[in-house]
Amino acid sequence: MPERDDKIEIENAVSPGHRQRVDRAKYTAMRDALLAVLPAAAPGLSVAEAKQALLARLPEALFPGGAKAGWWMKAVQLDLEAKGTIERAPGKPARLFKPAARSPRRARAASPPDAGRA
Repeated sequence: MPERDDKIEIENAVSPGHRQRVDRAKYTAMRDALLAVLPAAAPGLSVAEAKQALLARLPEALFPGGAKAGWWMKAVQLDLEAKGTIERAPGKPARLFKPAARSPRRARAASPPDAGRA
C-alpha cells in the first residue's frame, strides 16, 4: 500500500491519546530541521527563535517561502514532546531544548493539574 507509506502517525503532548496522520516528507523535514537547531540543554530556544533558525533548513519544494512552517513546527514539536525527544523549559515564553538523557514518554509522566481530585 504505497498510499500509507507517505503518511506518518504523530502524537500530541497536550492531548494524550490523540493521534493524527500527516505527510511523512514534511514531518521528517521539519523534525530534522527542528532537532538541528535546538540546543542540548535548557533554557533552549523560544518557539519564535527556533522557527526563525530552522526556516533556512527547510526544503523549498516542501515549504515554498516557508509556507505552513508554523503549523508543521507546532505539530512536530508536540509529537516530539509526547515522545520525550524534546522538552519545554519552565516559564514563559515556551523554550524548547533536547534533554541530555532522553526518557520516552516523559511528557506523559507528568501529572495533570487536576490529578488527585475525586
